Amino acid sequence: MRIGELAAVVGVTTRAVRHYHHLGLLPEPERRANGYREYGLRHAVVLARIRRLTELGLGLAEVRDVLADDAGKDLVEVLTELDEDLARQAEALRERRARVRTLLDAGGGVPAEGPVSPELAALFAGTAHLSDSPMAAKDREIIAFLETAMPAEAREQLVSSIGEALGSPGAVARAGEAYALLDALAGADAGDPRVDEAARALADCIPPGLFPEAGEIDQGDSFLRAFYDDLPAAQAEAVRRALRILAEER
Repeated sequence: MRIGELAAVVGVTTRAVRHYHHLGLLPEPERRANGYREYGLRHAVVLARIRRLTELGLGLAEVRDVLADDAGKDLVEVLTELDEDLARQAEALRERRARVRTLLDAGGGVPAEGPVSPELAALFAGTAHLSDSPMAAKDREIIAFLETAMPAEAREQLVSSIGEALGSPGAVARAGEAYALLDALAGADAGDPRVDEAARALADCIPPGLFPEAGEIDQGDSFLRAFYDDLPAAQAEAVRRALRILAEER
């Protein structure tokens, strides 16, 4: 058989056959006087086995180990490991599908900042009208980021604290007022007299559980620096002053 005939019989491409030659998985055949390779039944058998093993999910390095063991004992070991790996992948896929399904089934739809946890998605849905504020929309992005970056226990505390802080219509209204004050500072400089009022309003809205101890508010924190750099000067100053207020009061 010529290479094209061999590839067609086994159901692979000629490029794959040449690649297996290059890797040493498939023995090189004898060449005719005209220089063409002449493949035999043994080549077809080995090539078919390579195809079956790769279709099972084995990597070519694992296929090499299997083919090198005439007794076949390595195949059982490799397939056992492959079965365990596939089981782990299947479980991970089930968990991912469950998370996606939960998000799709959640009332209020998937938030623009998603995917987030179902709990945070519910909080965002309850305060969706606040996202008309540019500062509120930025705040939601930061909260979604923090939920992703924090350890599991801290994530739960974050969502719980925000839920407590926005647990009443009055609290949501106060948050809306604070966002309005911050939005009004978008084009102002850091010395604007309105900064103090915005800082006070913001401090009154920040959940106590986020900063249980004053020492946890680190003004030199690299994340805070990046957050400040992303804000106009007056808004950044209002946030700084709000955190100072929290540090002094808590």
